[in-house]
Amino acid sequence: MSRKTGGFTMPGEAGFEDLTLELAKRWGADVIRDSDGTELSDDILNAGYGIYSTICIIRDHNEFAKAHPETVQQTFLMSEPVMAESDSAVIELLKGYYLGQFRLNDSPESMAWWQVFDRTANEEIPADRWAYSDGKVTVIGTVPYHQYTVNFLCYRIWEEISMYNHVTNDWGDKEHLIPIDPRYPVCREYMADWMRRWCAEHPHTTVVRFTSLFYNFVWIWGADERHRNEYTDWASYDFTVSVKALEDFREEYGYAITSEDFVNKGQLHTTHMPADRVKRDWMDFINRFVVEVGKELIDIVHEAGKKAYVFYDDSWVGLEPNGKRFPEFGFDGLIKCVFSGFEVRLCSMAEVETHEIRLHPYLFPVGLGGLPTFAEGGDPERDARQYWLHVRRGLLRAPIQRIGLGGYVHLTRGFDSFVDCIEELSDEFRDFGEMHALGKPYTFKPRVAVLHYWGRLRSWTLSGHFHETYMNDLIHINEALSGLPFDVDFLSFDDVKQGKLAEYDVVINAGRALSAWSGGDAWADPELVAVLTKWCAEGGAFIGVDEPSAVPGFGDYFRMAPVLGVDEDTGARVTHGRWAFEPVTAETAADEELADALRRGLVPAGATVKARACRFLTDGTAAVLAAAKVLSSEVPAECTSGEIAAAAGVTDDTPAVPALTVKSFGRGKGIYLGGFSYSPANVRMLQNLILFAAGEKVDQAYTTVNPVTECTFFPEAGRIVVINNTAEPQETAVRTPDGETGVALKPYGTSFIEV
Repeated sequence: MSRKTGGFTMPGEAGFEDLTLELAKRWGADVIRDSDGTELSDDILNAGYGIYSTICIIRDHNEFAKAHPETVQQTFLMSEPVMAESDSAVIELLKGYYLGQFRLNDSPESMAWWQVFDRTANEEIPADRWAYSDGKVTVIGTVPYHQYTVNFLCYRIWEEISMYNHVTNDWGDKEHLIPIDPRYPVCREYMADWMRRWCAEHPHTTVVRFTSLFYNFVWIWGADERHRNEYTDWASYDFTVSVKALEDFREEYGYAITSEDFVNKGQLHTTHMPADRVKRDWMDFINRFVVEVGKELIDIVHEAGKKAYVFYDDSWVGLEPNGKRFPEFGFDGLIKCVFSGFEVRLCSMAEVETHEIRLHPYLFPVGLGGLPTFAEGGDPERDARQYWLHVRRGLLRAPIQRIGLGGYVHLTRGFDSFVDCIEELSDEFRDFGEMHALGKPYTFKPRVAVLHYWGRLRSWTLSGHFHETYMNDLIHINEALSGLPFDVDFLSFDDVKQGKLAEYDVVINAGRALSAWSGGDAWADPELVAVLTKWCAEGGAFIGVDEPSAVPGFGDYFRMAPVLGVDEDTGARVTHGRWAFEPVTAETAADEELADALRRGLVPAGATVKARACRFLTDGTAAVLAAAKVLSSEVPAECTSGEIAAAAGVTDDTPAVPALTVKSFGRGKGIYLGGFSYSPANVRMLQNLILFAAGEKVDQAYTTVNPVTECTFFPEAGRIVVINNTAEPQETAVRTPDGETGVALKPYGTSFIEV
């Protein structure tokens, strides 16, 4: 049985009362919850635990949806392109889409918003040249061998999360749940009445756990199982559309948003793209509505004497926990499912009383990747420990009040090692909480800012979990930062121009060119470039990764190239000469500060950095710490300090490109990395680069000697927590003002040192 109790939310399941209550004791639970597809029996409700009841306010109302079909949620879709072979073309609108998810909205009100395009010429086809009938659009006057598409509205007839759970858990002939939209007054009134009745009918419930609110992140399924996931973006607003919303927006903003503003030539407006004015207006429009209606429901919950928590996943779009309006909701708590440390930090930022994280793996037969979990061939203990390895780093840096699990408790039978593991981890979590309650963990002096288009609104995230965005370097940087002993904020480009750089010592900008994360057209602003360059000259440090500050149209592709000493050749300089270089080491570095840092382990053993093609030194003053020969930026090479690595297919004549560089710029520094991937050794490298950039020693007190281990010092608690970030046993030592203290760590292990 757990040494301590509290702070743990246990999934319960009618029919498995004894197992539910036994595990609640083992794991020290003080709350029992239901999950999608489960119920709590009277034996569980009356067992003396707090009760979370899960509601999804927009689904499980099929009778209402069928009586008011206009309130079913909608989205814009684009038809598959059809190539004209004559002067007319017939386009089947829903071809290729999963018909279990969508039904065409071909009402006259809907069709007023449809658009037809010649995609080859990038021109809209006038309405008098196309006609609709029976699920198809016929376009006349087409140009042979041009491609044509239709943007159209359709109803979403199966709520996406329920659809996923239904398919994953083989719910058979269970009725498909239809999402409804409170944008329509009859639906808004229905939701409020339903909420009042629900509260009265659930006297045992202490916390109403909203499964987010009204609008799900976009998740479009294809008809072919080989291409089931047509499109997903965890921060998209595509599923907030309806005829009523389009009309309300036009009336309020004085201009009409169009289907093409959403469809965007079939690319849609992924969060990885900088937004235009129209998208920002629509996001603000939806956010205000979600807050307004959400507050009505939360007030009803509070009037019933219950608390209101929100699950920050699923239908969270428009809720925006880091948005300026979030406190207006009045939520008592926020729950976030987590795979990673950066998600823990994201949860911890919300302005609520209680922050709760939902651990993985869920008690489902298979995981999100489709591999078995609580099924033959699954190893849920291994999965839990690997997730905890990342989550733990975030938990040590930011306080979280509760953890929990979701799913079907009966699936734990036969997986005793998983049960033991959760018992151990829940006690560890409570130890962390006790230390946080006494005071904040120790942080190093440098203050760090991550700079991208979205700023604070997308703090600690890109647009989803690690597995949705693993290709982007910034998500790896976020994950590394989530457990490092720095104060970290997220700035927008407007923040920079408004003078907020004065609060920071190091700025990180990372991502592909023209993305929201690198910045795109924001870098075309000479004021922005001048402000940031001046800040570096006066002592600030700029760390750029991949294609930082990149925008075409100027002499330097990287606008911060003068600071970094590195730029990218997009083809214009293919015949220009290149500065020759050799990677420097502690023995060859001309700069004594850099040589000292390298001797102290600036780039630790096992750390690697990506090299991408076409990078070059601008003036030969940047010190190259690592380099590689690569033929394509799509096949990056991994290299270590003082090394020139070689990617596949290169020859002796292939020029080496800088992968990791350091340049002095005035009183500040510029540091360039071709790319960054999360690994324990690379986390230590990033920590060291930040310290070095800010003029600090890399081997100062409260760091560990072994780079695949880390430590967190809680001064008020008088304890240092040492963690092993690998699945292998590790030996390390903790540097303190009084000397080094040796520690032996088990695989995934945690150790506590009393100070």
